[in-house]
Amino acid sequence: MAGNWNRRSFLGGAVALAVSGRGTGAWGMPVAPLEGRFLTHVSILRVNQLEVTPTRNLGNDEAADNSPANVRSRREAFARGCPGGRMTWAISWLALHDTRKEYVEARRLLVEYHDKYGDEITFIPGGYYAPLYDTRENNRKTIHAALRMIGAMVGNGYRPECLVAGYLDAASQRYLSEDEGIHVCQGQIWSQHGIDNGDGDGAMVYPYYPSREHCLKPAQGKADFIDCVCLDGWTCDFLPARREGYEGGFNSRLGVGPIETVGNLGVERGRREMMDTTAMHFDTGRALNGFGFVTSLWEVSVGHNEDLAWWLQAVRERWPDTRVMTEGGFGLEWRKHNPDNSGLNYRFEARGTGAPGSEKELEIRWYMNREFRLATLGNWQQGSAPMVIDYTRYDLHTQEPQGLQREWSLMNVLNQKGTRPQDKPTPFGQLPAEDRRRIVKRYPELGKLV
Repeated sequence: MAGNWNRRSFLGGAVALAVSGRGTGAWGMPVAPLEGRFLTHVSILRVNQLEVTPTRNLGNDEAADNSPANVRSRREAFARGCPGGRMTWAISWLALHDTRKEYVEARRLLVEYHDKYGDEITFIPGGYYAPLYDTRENNRKTIHAALRMIGAMVGNGYRPECLVAGYLDAASQRYLSEDEGIHVCQGQIWSQHGIDNGDGDGAMVYPYYPSREHCLKPAQGKADFIDCVCLDGWTCDFLPARREGYEGGFNSRLGVGPIETVGNLGVERGRREMMDTTAMHFDTGRALNGFGFVTSLWEVSVGHNEDLAWWLQAVRERWPDTRVMTEGGFGLEWRKHNPDNSGLNYRFEARGTGAPGSEKELEIRWYMNREFRLATLGNWQQGSAPMVIDYTRYDLHTQEPQGLQREWSLMNVLNQKGTRPQDKPTPFGQLPAEDRRRIVKRYPELGKLV
């Protein structure tokens, strides 16, 4: 059966997340917590590097790198690493419409992979950053038209279970849920700032339902709830992820992605970083949170197919219980166990891997819940008291940009990137008393830091 190779599934991990205990659903009924290890992989098929609107492009023309041969190579690499597994394909506007025989054949291959393996085929609007380049109304029209085209392309009443978007504003995620019947969106890129083409730091690493106020803010209750599970784009090493862009001469997006790891560090060191990042979630994270989630999003045009096959095989050997699912499949699985955000309590503990920007002597701890996220950083070798490097309150009113701009971050009290004067590592005891009380009420053990 597709997606069930050797009667076992596989996934990888790199940090720690915790949803503690048995939660309570929106109507007060007990809900069993999600358990296990989960991995998703998304491959993007496009024509231009950034198809920011249906009629405007930025970056390079990549048609030659999105050939049918490269599509086959990607799917074969995935199959070598994860026999019988399912992946998600996200196709761009131009790739949906291109009449050249190469793209006609590429689209035929995606349909074949859906029929043969159960792969998911969905749309990616705007080349990751749709609300940065076009209005919400125009983006929703484009999404609607693209979903109809994909349904007709696949046939048999097909409908994807998710949308892949990089960033997608809250109103458009609400539109997905209420008008399109899609309840999963890869709608934010965690710790994204000063790099690539958009800035958006401030969200949770693991799934949440977004608020109507801001796509990076978890809904606080029924009044601002959007029934669309918002997922991260790709899993990063927590240590370099606290940096701004290329600060310090390394890529802050270091993690499971091949460009940042193998492309910059070489095969041996790069692959080790991919596994070290995965282990943060599948070892410590799995223990802390009951489940671990690792996700990767690679363009067909970047290649690195052998690195994909190697990584998936290594994950399968180390964590054979990993479930490799489509993006939509994982989001809906999480949704079954979490009808709202009330039970969210994600916890992560990670020590540096020794890669650039991931100092071995440092340990970062993250606490993420519906009301706030908090991070501490300390030198575990010296035993010094950790400092607070991020404290983002989600209970405060906020608003998304209404115009077209690069900056979409959710920053208030203290942010890990250090881009504002107040963003300095701070002793816990120097936080305002009200904030200390709020934090210790949820995490009593942090009271010892005073």
